[in-house]
Amino acid sequence: MIHTVKRGETLSSIAGDYRISLAALIASNPGITPNLIYVGQRITIPGFPSPASLPFSIVVSLSNRTLTLFYRGQVRKVYPVGVGRMLHETPVGDFIIINKAPNPGGPYGTMWMSLSKKSYGIHGTNDPSSIGKYVSKGCVRMHNKDVEELSRTIPIGTPVSIRP
Repeated sequence: MIHTVKRGETLSSIAGDYRISLAALIASNPGITPNLIYVGQRITIPGFPSPASLPFSIVVSLSNRTLTLFYRGQVRKVYPVGVGRMLHETPVGDFIIINKAPNPGGPYGTMWMSLSKKSYGIHGTNDPSSIGKYVSKGCVRMHNKDVEELSRTIPIGTPVSIRP
């Protein structure tokens, strides 16, 4: 998988976002100078498929509070979601699903799927009345039955585009 460096990122922060070691990231990018990366630079992330090779993709609309699942570019399903509240906005950008954790406990409901942005994910909720609202600390909340269905459907590496 290829990651394009964004403003403010370091090799360490990129490694953290993808939950891989800095050593593994450097080893996958021969010739890279760790302290001299630049915006727009393309960096290979080991262990993930190319998002273009996967049939599924996700688009989250923050203004509509929806998560749309696409299969080969066609809408397969639209789910209602809860998103970040003021001062805890959901990050806008392009990410991938990097792991899945069933039954994470607490407010995360019955499934957690990490995004390639540290501390953010798509997850269930123990408060179904929060779906459709601006209430989270930046994550994308779904009804438990919906996040379980989504998790069973998509593979690790699925691209997630979060838009205003």
